[in-house]
Amino acid sequence: MRVYIKEVKGTLQKKRFVFLPEKLYADSYPRWVPPIYKNVINSLDSRKNDTWDFCSGKLYLTHNGDSITGRILVLINHRANEFLKKKEARFGYFDSINNSDVASTLLGKAEEWARSKGCNRIVGPMVFSDLNPSGMLIEGFEEQSSIGTWWHPPYAKELLRNAGYVKEIDWVSYVLDLTRPRPSIYKKIAERVLTRTRFKLVEFENKRKIRPYLRGMFNLSNRAHLHLYGFSPMSDGQMKKSADSYLKILDPRFLKIITLDGELIAFCIGIPDMTSGIRAARGRLFPFGLFKISEARKKSNRLDMIAGAIEPEHRGKGLDVLMTDAIYSSAAKAGLTCCDSRLVLENNLKMRAEYEKAGAKVYKRYRLFAKKL
Repeated sequence: MRVYIKEVKGTLQKKRFVFLPEKLYADSYPRWVPPIYKNVINSLDSRKNDTWDFCSGKLYLTHNGDSITGRILVLINHRANEFLKKKEARFGYFDSINNSDVASTLLGKAEEWARSKGCNRIVGPMVFSDLNPSGMLIEGFEEQSSIGTWWHPPYAKELLRNAGYVKEIDWVSYVLDLTRPRPSIYKKIAERVLTRTRFKLVEFENKRKIRPYLRGMFNLSNRAHLHLYGFSPMSDGQMKKSADSYLKILDPRFLKIITLDGELIAFCIGIPDMTSGIRAARGRLFPFGLFKISEARKKSNRLDMIAGAIEPEHRGKGLDVLMTDAIYSSAAKAGLTCCDSRLVLENNLKMRAEYEKAGAKVYKRYRLFAKKL
């Protein structure tokens, strides 16, 4: 098979880049859920995504005649490299037909560009920052997709392996059955924390009271996540835009905050699963997509955890149990029956232990691949 590759330039080619997964997966893989395309388009636009201020990159498409066969984004996050002391490129938006020639051409072009910029290795799927999806789905294809994660068909991991890529690190996703009684010790620990310490649990009934806490939540994430793989602190611009984005999708019932003498020192955020609505809307918000997504959230039986952090000096004091107990109670009142942990690094043993203590099971696995250049 002859494979041609070209850099994406112009509005038409960028549109083909954005919508290619729909052509590759929509009819063949019922568990695939499209992204919200407006978000993808905005992320690739330097005027709307300020992470391009410290990133550089290229988009490529492969084709065979009139047929588009694959896509890839290669980039360098210069600020992350400086912070992590690396010379590393990243690739993402990697989608290909099941053909090693196509995949090798895409990856080879990304590697060539990365070498030309002085990089000595490349990792992916991973794009702009920790706020974006990372890792390729390698286990759990039969499960419902989760928001904020990549979805790839089962053959994709073999395409990477055939191109010389090896495991860098895995993330796992847990599913927790919320219909099972929570461990009795949870209630005891939660009550002890609230009655014998100065920690306070803050809960919300509407979004209006949430905004004052958002900046503090992102600042806390910057401090609490420094030890996690690939993390680099968010900029002021990222925090502002993320706060605006989070406020649009937050459900006040599933935001739990803990304060100490008025200072925010822990939080966790969940939202009702909306993927069935995104699928019904085909990733389009208009004319009826927003309504379909909103209706899906109302009918969902799954809670998706999307963020959380605890001030490092206050870990091991029962705050995670306090928030979990509160989330359990809110989920039960809302009629939700299960919870998806989203992505947990395989070496984040403390968080994994807490999920497993609550009875959660690993049901998906995502892998970051790497290659020396």
